[in-house]
Amino acid sequence: MRPVIQAINVSKSFTNWMDRPHSIKKVLINLTKGKLDIGQKSRVTILDNVSFNINEGEFVGIMGKNGVGKSTLLKLLSGIYSPDKGMIRTSGRIAPLLELGAGFSDELTGYENIFLNAAILGYGRARTKEKLKQIIEFTELGDHIYKPIRNYSSGMVVRLGFSIATHLESQILFFDEVLSVGDLWFQQKCIDKIRELHRAGRTVVLVTHSPDQVRNFCTRCLVFNNGKLGFDGNPDEGAKYYEGLG
Repeated sequence: MRPVIQAINVSKSFTNWMDRPHSIKKVLINLTKGKLDIGQKSRVTILDNVSFNINEGEFVGIMGKNGVGKSTLLKLLSGIYSPDKGMIRTSGRIAPLLELGAGFSDELTGYENIFLNAAILGYGRARTKEKLKQIIEFTELGDHIYKPIRNYSSGMVVRLGFSIATHLESQILFFDEVLSVGDLWFQQKCIDKIRELHRAGRTVVLVTHSPDQVRNFCTRCLVFNNGKLGFDGNPDEGAKYYEGLG
């Protein structure tokens, strides 16, 4: 099978501040006392020397406890972050649905944000217009599509973002726990759409805390623990490994 994503010895860390003043006022007060106290910083390693390939057409579930680097990994694979060490290679257009409202402008309507978000994903206006009716119908937002998204609920934002990401025919799709937002009926509609895209040959990467989603939908499971790739293989075994982390 042809790899469309390659992570090669990837490491990523971030600066963590301890006891940092939370206001300019606090800094000024410290200065009047002859102290320049800006807190202490340290580097926290989120991912440590991680390597794996994802092949064309796979449906990969990524699991792990909160804070182990799942979301960071998707941002690295999407090109939002750069690794401190190692290399990431991707082949094919990626549609990431990583954060609620990412790629949207609060002041624009849902309709206008379709074109904005599509442009961010690399699609021109003409191509977006071809898919516009399908995108709007899938959201089931009705007249709300013509209202500013600052007035949307979190579930409505997810409907819009999901519909854009899944109707523009990207070869690789990333989903970061977005299916935990909104009503259960629409969550199932999203799962059905993801499965349809996978059957059509798309590569799907889903970050989830749900062992059932991994068992029912995925063809492969990656589980991260303490910055390392702890498991890579069968979805059922991967779900069991995750459940055993406690």
